[in-house]
Formats: sequence, structure tokens, C-alpha cells
Amino acid sequence: MTPEHDNAMMQTRRQFLGRTSAGIGSVALASLLNSRLLAGFSDFAPKAKRVIYLFQSGAPSQFELLDHKPALAKAHGQVLGSEFFGGQRLTGMTSGQKEKKICKSIYNFSRHGQSGTELSELLPHLGQVADELCVVRSMQTQAINHDPAITFFQTGFQQAGRPSMGAWASYGLGSESADLPAYVVMISQGSAKRDSQALYARLWGSGFLPSEHQGVKFRSSGDPVLYLSNPDGITAKRRRRMLDLGQALNREHHERLGDPEILTRIRQAEMAYRMQTSVPELMDTSSEPEHIFDLYGANARKPGTYAANCLLARRLAERGVRFIQLYHRGWDQHGDLPRDLPLQCGDVDQSSAALIADLKQRGMLDETLVIWGGEFGRTVYAQGGLNMAKYGRDHHPRCFSMWMAGGGIRGGTTYGTTDDFSFNVVENPVHVYDLHATMLHCLGIDHEKLTFKFQGRHYRLTDVHGNLVKGILA
Repeated sequence: MTPEHDNAMMQTRRQFLGRTSAGIGSVALASLLNSRLLAGFSDFAPKAKRVIYLFQSGAPSQFELLDHKPALAKAHGQVLGSEFFGGQRLTGMTSGQKEKKICKSIYNFSRHGQSGTELSELLPHLGQVADELCVVRSMQTQAINHDPAITFFQTGFQQAGRPSMGAWASYGLGSESADLPAYVVMISQGSAKRDSQALYARLWGSGFLPSEHQGVKFRSSGDPVLYLSNPDGITAKRRRRMLDLGQALNREHHERLGDPEILTRIRQAEMAYRMQTSVPELMDTSSEPEHIFDLYGANARKPGTYAANCLLARRLAERGVRFIQLYHRGWDQHGDLPRDLPLQCGDVDQSSAALIADLKQRGMLDETLVIWGGEFGRTVYAQGGLNMAKYGRDHHPRCFSMWMAGGGIRGGTTYGTTDDFSFNVVENPVHVYDLHATMLHCLGIDHEKLTFKFQGRHYRLTDVHGNLVKGILA
């Protein structure tokens, strides 16, 4: 044996299977590299073909947006004693705060649509599509600080290293597009004046899944994807010849070592070549009619804004991208909430509603699951002093609100109830694991069957948890 084969024998069982790429071994290898050949993930038809996940990084306050608590007006200013918290963890930012005073919201709520869904005055455009929304007010999570909470939402685990939910969707369903990745990520910066939470590429990574399933981040300036354009002096014909040579070397390398990641590299190189044509066409929104820009708002013409990314999300959905994730930063209102929250809502309200309306008018909403929300909720008490011109709220994982719409979800509904202080869930709790299980169900996947064996254990997005939330299904 050559030293290369000695090294190959030390690799994973998955790589060893790749080395036996003849007969049944080739079928097994193909099933690893093309998830559409995999069977047994479900025995029911999907309602949704794709997901557009509008992640609001920093955690929007449920009190000001989606969970109206009129009882707070009477209790405003009351000091919460230690017995109220019942051992609930607090962050280091308020655990030592001498007095934790109940803080009402300064924003009004009203009912919208035939469903009468209650929404904040900060979300007037979403009110126009209220009958498409399912507002879940009883979300729960485990983490109390941003990085583990965001990581948990994206991967089902608080520590880095697991595959992201978009990677799981790509692995389970493959891609409908031959010219674009199955999983695309875009990031926008909110208008709030405070610093935003960091977002790391591992949040859309593939973890231990084959790397072809990782998310591809689209940028708002320069090449939409790094190294998309050919360098000066390199023609498309020459690029094709260079790629063919590299692919031939990679195939020879795979014949010697049998590492499936080499085949992934071959496929991704071909995808990158096709993206040199498909991505510029996707990003050029000049062909969109004027009424579409009016629908999404003026910022839809500004690359990198949340509005522009919502419009691109619809264009990606039309082109068969399986999982589209928008991250919008700036929701961490520990202070100056009255200044910053209206700015953040101004960023997202019109364009989020426009995305729903646009998908519906194209006949795509029923097959597209749209999810909006952050990583946890906010506290009923004010952080710092009770100054209603500058108040803020700390982190609260026990209960918070999100909304969903489209593929497989029953619109015009609210689900779950919290107590008068939105401190505990009193009816129909929905854990992050349950959200993941329900999302996969809408895609036609049984979350208990979507597994991948790694280091001797079968892993899944929901780990050993998760229940289907039947009450929100259409």
C-alpha cells in the first residue's frame, strides 16, 4: 500500500465506503452524495418545497410586538421579589440589579384581518397580511445568552459543530436548482444605534454532514460570492479548461483515496462555474416592475438591506433554492428601546409583509414556509432605571413570540398563551426542538428519521427531542 492508502484507511467509515465504489458500494456512495436518492425520511406528502427563515438576531421584544399584555399597565413600576423568579436564571447584566421593576409597553396593539390577530402599532404592514400569519406566543428555549441561543436555534445544540437546519434540509431533500446552491444566506444590518451580535459562518455550516450542504453566503457588495468573477486575463473558455484539468486530477485523487469529500469538491467546483452565470442574473433586480419595488419599499433598491434581501429571497425561491435564510441584526434592546425598536421595525415590517403578499400573488406561498423570529424573548422588568424614554429589557428564554406563514401552516391564528407578565407559558408550549420538528414536517420529512451517523452515533436536528405542533398545521 502507498502512504496515501495508509492514511485513507485511518479515515472515517464513510470514506472507506467511498473506496469500495463498485457494485453496491457505488450505490451507497451515491446515496451519500445525492440526498434525493435517500429513502425512508417520511411516509407523507410535503406541504412546503422550501423555507425562507427571517432570523431577527438579537431577540425582538414580545411585549412591544406580538404578545399584548394590558395587565402591565396596572402593575407598572412594581418591584419583583426574588420569589417571583422561582430560580430562573438571569444574565449577568441584571442579576445584580437592585430593583427589578415591571415595565409596561409604550406601544398600542390592535386587531387585524378577519382573524382579529393582535399586532403592535409598530407592525402596520404585517397587519395587512394578518390572516396569513400564525403567531406563536409560547416559544421556549434553553440558552439565555446570544451566542449559545443563536447556535441552538440554528443547529439544535448550544455548542458549535453541529449541522445547521438549512444543511439538514439540503441533506434531506437535495436541491431543485442545478445552477444555485440548495442553501443561501444573506445578512443585513439593522438601523438601531447599538452594537449588534456577531454572526459566524458556522451558524450556516454543514457540521459533520458532507460539505456540499453548507450555506453559501451572498454578499451585498463586490462579487455576491467570493471569487465569482474571473481574474483579469482569464476568459470563460480558459476557466473551463482550468476547471476540467482540476476535475481530472481530483477524480484521479478520489480513485486512489476514496474520500467522498473529493467528489463533493468536484461537484461544488462545477456548481461554482455555473454560478458565474446564474448569480449575476439573480442579483440583477432591474427587470423587476415598479410595483414590486413599491411593494417591498424604497430600500429594496439598496443592496444589502433587509428589503433588498427579501426581494432576493423571492427570486431565489423562484429558482428552486431549498433553504433561504436572512439574518437581520440589531434587536438587542437592553436600553434605548423607544429609540431603536421603531427603527428596527421600520427595517422589516413592510418588506416582510411584501414577501408574503408577493409569494401569494405568484401562487408560491402555499409551497413556501416563511418563519420570522429571534433567539429568545425579553424580560417583563426594565433593565436599569424605569425611564420610559430610554427603557430596555434583558434576555428571557422561558417564553417569547414568533410568526410563521405559508406552506403547511394555518394562517390567521395565534397559538400558545403566556401569563400576564409573559414570564411563563401557561398553554401549549413550543420548544425550539418542536419548531424544528414542525418545520421538517412541512417539508415532508419525519424529524426522527432524518439522521446521519457520525462517530458511532446517529444524529438528528432535534437530537432526542421534538414534537410535531399539530395545532398550527393547515
